[in-house]
Amino acid sequence: MPDVLVDSRRKQLVTALERCGGRKVIDLAALLRVSRATVRRDLIDLERQGLVVRVRGGALPADTTAGDPRPSSVPPATRHAQTHVLGLIVPSATYYYPQVIDGVQAEAARRGARVVIGLSGYAHEHDAQRIDELHHSGASGLLIASAHGHGLASDTYARLAATGLPFALIERRPPNPFLPCEFAVTDHRQGVYAAIRHLAELGHDRVALFTNGSPTAALLRQGHSAAVRHLGLAPGVPVVDSGRPARGAAESAPHYDSFLDTCRDTGVRAALVHSDHDAIELLSRMASRGLRAPDDLALIAYDDEIAELADVPLTAVAPPKHAVGSQAAGLLLDRLEHAAHGTTPPPVRQVHLQPSLVIRASCGAHPSS
Repeated sequence: MPDVLVDSRRKQLVTALERCGGRKVIDLAALLRVSRATVRRDLIDLERQGLVVRVRGGALPADTTAGDPRPSSVPPATRHAQTHVLGLIVPSATYYYPQVIDGVQAEAARRGARVVIGLSGYAHEHDAQRIDELHHSGASGLLIASAHGHGLASDTYARLAATGLPFALIERRPPNPFLPCEFAVTDHRQGVYAAIRHLAELGHDRVALFTNGSPTAALLRQGHSAAVRHLGLAPGVPVVDSGRPARGAAESAPHYDSFLDTCRDTGVRAALVHSDHDAIELLSRMASRGLRAPDDLALIAYDDEIAELADVPLTAVAPPKHAVGSQAAGLLLDRLEHAAHGTTPPPVRQVHLQPSLVIRASCGAHPSS
C-alpha cells in the first residue's frame, strides 16, 4: 500500500524543482521541514522514476536537461550558450517570497531562462555562502533579496561585485544610493500613506502603527510619519515595534495588550498593523477584551498574505510581490541578453512599485467588489 505522506512530499519536491529550475538539498529540506537525509532518499527514488536529475548538492527537474542525463557534467559555458541561468537568493520560501519567486520564474520562463534558488534563512552570513555557491555553479547572473534590512549590507554588495556577474536586487537598495545598481522594490512608504489616507477619509484623525521588528518596519515608520504630517493628522499617536518578527509567539501577547491599552488611553480608534499575523493576533486579543473591529478599533493589515482569512476579514496593504520578482528578473535578463549579443547595454534602472489597498470589513468601509 503506498505511503500517502511520502507521495505527497515527493510531489512537493518535484513541484519545487520545476518552479525554480533546481534547488539544493539544504534548501529543499528547509522548505519541506524534513531532514536532508529524507530529501536525498526521495531524490534517489524520483531520479529512478525519471522525474528529477540529481546534481552535486541538489537536483534539477528532469525536463530542464534537454536529454542530457547528467547536466552537472556539462561545462557552465556550454549551458549558458543554451539558456541564461538566474541565481536567486531569498531569505524564505514560505512567507512573502513565494509570490516574488513566482514572478521571477514567470519572467524567466517567458524569456527561455532557468532559475536556481538559494535560501539564506534570514542569516546574514548565509548571503555570502549562497552568492559563492551560485557563482561557482555557473549562474549567468544573480538576483538577491538579502537576509536583513532593505539596505543591502556593504560586504554583501562587495561580494556580489567581486563575482563579476551582472546582478539586480529584489526589495533591497544598495548601501550607497549613488552606486550604479539595478533593483526592483516595493515603495512601502507609499503603501502606508495609502492606508492612513483611507482611514483619514473614514473620519479618523489619529492612526496608530504597530510593527513587528521585521526589515520592513523602518520604512513603515517613515511612511507613517510622513502621512501624519502631510494629511494634517494628530501627532503623538502610538507607534510601537514589538521587536519580535516571530509570528504568533506567546511572548508577543504583552506587546499586543500594551498597544491596545495605549490606543485606549490616547483615544486612538484606528491602526495600521504589520504583519497579517500580528493583525490577526491583535484581533484575538481584542476579542478577549470584548472589543471588535472596526467598531472599537479600525484595523488595516500590511502584507495581505492571509488577511482575508481573519475572523473579521482584514483590509490590507498588498505589496506587488509577483511584479517585483518579474521586474527584477527582467532587469537582469535585459543586461544578460545585451551582453550576449554585444549590443550597448541599457542605462541603469531602479524600479519602484506601489502597493495596492484591498478593502475588507476591518476598517469600516464597504469591501472591494
